[in-house]
Amino acid sequence: MRELEILLLVLYGLCLVFILGFSLTQLHLTRLARRAYQRPTAPPPAAPLHWPRVTVQLPIYNEMYVVERIIAAAARLDYPANRLHIQVLDDSTDETVALAAAQVAHFRRLGLRIDHVRRPTREGYKAGALAHGLQETDGEFVAIFDADFVPEPDFLRRTIPHFTSPKTGVVQTRWTHLNEDYSLLTELQAFGLNAHFLIEQVGRSLGGHFINFNGTGGVWRQQCIEDAGGWQADTLTEDLDLSYRAQLRGWQFTYLPFVQAPAELPAALDALKSQQYRWTKGAAETARKHLGKVVRSEQKFSTKLHAVFHLLNSTVFVAILLMAVLSVPLVFIREYIPEFKPVFRLASVCILGFLPLTYYFYTAWRLDHPTTPVVHFLPRFVLFLAVSMGLSLHNTRAVLAGLARKPSAFIRTPKTGVLRGQRNGAGIRRYRTGGLTGFTIVEGLLALYFLFGLGTGVYFGNYGLLPFHGLLTLGFGFVFYYSLRHRRAAP
Repeated sequence: MRELEILLLVLYGLCLVFILGFSLTQLHLTRLARRAYQRPTAPPPAAPLHWPRVTVQLPIYNEMYVVERIIAAAARLDYPANRLHIQVLDDSTDETVALAAAQVAHFRRLGLRIDHVRRPTREGYKAGALAHGLQETDGEFVAIFDADFVPEPDFLRRTIPHFTSPKTGVVQTRWTHLNEDYSLLTELQAFGLNAHFLIEQVGRSLGGHFINFNGTGGVWRQQCIEDAGGWQADTLTEDLDLSYRAQLRGWQFTYLPFVQAPAELPAALDALKSQQYRWTKGAAETARKHLGKVVRSEQKFSTKLHAVFHLLNSTVFVAILLMAVLSVPLVFIREYIPEFKPVFRLASVCILGFLPLTYYFYTAWRLDHPTTPVVHFLPRFVLFLAVSMGLSLHNTRAVLAGLARKPSAFIRTPKTGVLRGQRNGAGIRRYRTGGLTGFTIVEGLLALYFLFGLGTGVYFGNYGLLPFHGLLTLGFGFVFYYSLRHRRAAP
């Protein structure tokens, strides 16, 4: 029996060390990003004497609520018309097809070179659509926008000049949010994404580490795509996969935090879960595909280290879930086996290593809210942390499926065209990705499980894990509640 208790402690400790390592890499990126923002802003590159040919690809699949908006936004791009080609890569099976066709016909009559590209099958999903489109265009550069984006008219004029070096393969811009104020759920998503775009991408760029094309809101050099092996559909994150293949081939990526690409956030929890599943499973698939290549590459050690944690960032959810489940029996172990108490004190000190994540998110929040009183940060950070923990069961399932190479379809993230102060309940119901499942019930049971751990800690007077159990109870309760709430909104 004592061996089982030691095993639980060892597993808990290994998870803690892994999360600490991830936290410290984020701290390093935060320091790099702060250094970048302290530098004088460099003037933008001069416009080229002759603007190159650019293809704008709009991958579409059943986007009836936003398809007209994205096509109109692409048509408004301020770029020489004789150097611009817009492709609506439409794999839709519903009313989206007719809406897209009408929009394409309208702008073609106005003189734009715009095509409505239809494939006989949806083979390869988004990666397949992008690859198919490249066979029917002559663009030297390729800008990609998902259906929920609304690029500003000057987007191409602000990004194309940054391809000053022939080794620059990608220029990525920062996502901003059209519907951040729609609900608490969208506010929390914006909180997390802002840290990635304001800190992580900036730090990786300044440090010369691998960054990733974020799937949309960026521009590729066509030659870079071809040299890296083209779009491939063997992972659900074709963007991360191609990013690593290109950078391992020596291509350089440029990140522009001051050029914004506004987009819509998922407005319902099932849509968010669909997106999270695709991102975390795809990241695990990409890690399995490229981790060994990165370790064996000739990159400097710090770049390899950051790349390892970058590729394994979705695995953090596995560590969080395992720690969480083990933490409740550990309360009893500490109480009834006194000789293990020094181990718990050491674990308590190690938990202080999570403070770098607070610094990471605070720095991003302060950049986005320079005049907001600091008192507003803490409750938002605590709730974001709790909800991230509450999604750990869902995301762990995705990570394990990715590592096990379990095949799954590319499930689109529903977009409903909602903006600040608006509601589109019909859109949310129309494009639901799922309802109440067995995993949802388990999430509710886990909320009760961690509530029991919270009460047990109070009963024994053991308060070390109290904050952890409180966050877990809140997070799993939040996810379970919103799953039920959005389920009731279904038709």
